[in-house]
Amino acid sequence: MKKVKVSIVFWVSLLLCALFVILGACFPKYVETATQHVTKVIATHFAWYYLLLVLAILLICVYLLFSRHSTITLGKEGEAPEFSLKSWFAMLFSAGMGMGLVFWTTAEPLSHAFTNAPLAQPGSQQAIDDAIQFSFFHWGIHAWGVYGMVALVIAYFNFHKGYPGLVSATLRPLFGEKLMSGPLGSVLDILAVIATVTGVAATLGFGALQINQGLHFMFGIQPTFIAQLLIILVSALVFTWSSWTGISKGIKYLSNFNMALAFIVLMLVFVLGPTLYILNTFSNGLGNYIAHFFDMSLRIPLNNENQKMWLNNWTIFYWAWWISWAPFVGIFIARVSRGRTIKEFIVGVLLVPSFVCFIFFAVFGASAMYQQQHGVANLAKEATETATFAMYQHFPMGFILSLLTLVVIFIFFITSADSANYVLGMLSTKGDNNPASFVKVAWGIMLALFAIIMIMTGGTQAIQNMLIIAALPFSFVIIFMICSLFKALSLEQPPRINTTQCEENVNAHRRTK
Repeated sequence: MKKVKVSIVFWVSLLLCALFVILGACFPKYVETATQHVTKVIATHFAWYYLLLVLAILLICVYLLFSRHSTITLGKEGEAPEFSLKSWFAMLFSAGMGMGLVFWTTAEPLSHAFTNAPLAQPGSQQAIDDAIQFSFFHWGIHAWGVYGMVALVIAYFNFHKGYPGLVSATLRPLFGEKLMSGPLGSVLDILAVIATVTGVAATLGFGALQINQGLHFMFGIQPTFIAQLLIILVSALVFTWSSWTGISKGIKYLSNFNMALAFIVLMLVFVLGPTLYILNTFSNGLGNYIAHFFDMSLRIPLNNENQKMWLNNWTIFYWAWWISWAPFVGIFIARVSRGRTIKEFIVGVLLVPSFVCFIFFAVFGASAMYQQQHGVANLAKEATETATFAMYQHFPMGFILSLLTLVVIFIFFITSADSANYVLGMLSTKGDNNPASFVKVAWGIMLALFAIIMIMTGGTQAIQNMLIIAALPFSFVIIFMICSLFKALSLEQPPRINTTQCEENVNAHRRTK
């Protein structure tokens, strides 16, 4: 029988999460007020830090792409990639965005254009242009730079150096193996676990809200806390059972099926919606995104409180979300990227998923803005989780689109939580690639409870608050991970050239001539 390797990280992390759940259940108003206060302090004093950190991470990715280290394989030298390009790209996209993308593609551009514009007067043409530009900004290469950096560090140390698949193990070159195998290493792994629980639970909370609204639009089921509680509990049963049984192939096939279904919905909206308007909006938005890239990356309104509040509610929230998801998504991306070179990895992780996100936002966002601008529907008054379903009401095949979208959200809900269970189990069992079933079940239950408490203590706003709070401490860990990577790379020997093989190849080439 296999010996179960449960570390102190598991028990401490589980205890801290349980304490938050108990506190949130007993004193929901207190938790809501406290998280709002802490979030306000972070947004006031650390907005500059988040902006500079995420931009710096992205620039480091670009540097590594063109550096002498770009040919290093994330595995043993000469090792072939484990997955084909097609499967790799599909898994990158589904891991990094998934349900969050379905949740925000309609609501975010509508908000920027007609409710709370970042720069211009809401409803103006400038605000509509800015809406897609800033949506691209929030879901583009900045997000994937954060994911990619964490994933690259983990993949390099895990597959190339042979270290355990833990955040603490990546810091051994910086602090030494003895220190990282002790209490300090455990603290860093606990931070990674807390950030992962918060990020994934937030996504589950968003998903429960949107599934409830979809059921309301289609079948009249009222959007209540009880309904959202039932959605989370039923989903938790499914993904916890999946974790217990370990149906990895089933989840893989389900994820591939869901990506195909999401693209079917995308194509239907593109064809049935204002196609020319979508194409023009995509082109214009991409041009503005490129032209104003650094303006958006570093912009902090100094004397405009409304714009500063917009920055905190959107950009800082998103940067915190990507950081809190980084350990989970980073470990997942690292595992599916074994055998890729650093150059292949960075190009694949930064560019392809970002471009797919741009397409989704252009299709759904432009369709919603077209309806609002031309008086077809007043979508701007809809809540974030209802906007997509309200838009479908004015489409041919609207019921079918709503049904397909519900299926997409639910499957993303299940697969994201199942993958998170695996990663949390690995982080809390000393990097065990096959964590014990009871560990995964414990984290499945905790994720469900965390999502429920987030909804209890203020819904969407509480979820955003928790993300911003959890991301701050882990952001410092990312900085240490980058420093550790560069220290290890500085000692990396260039790939050996087999001169004998080269001479044989030259001679063979001459003979063929």
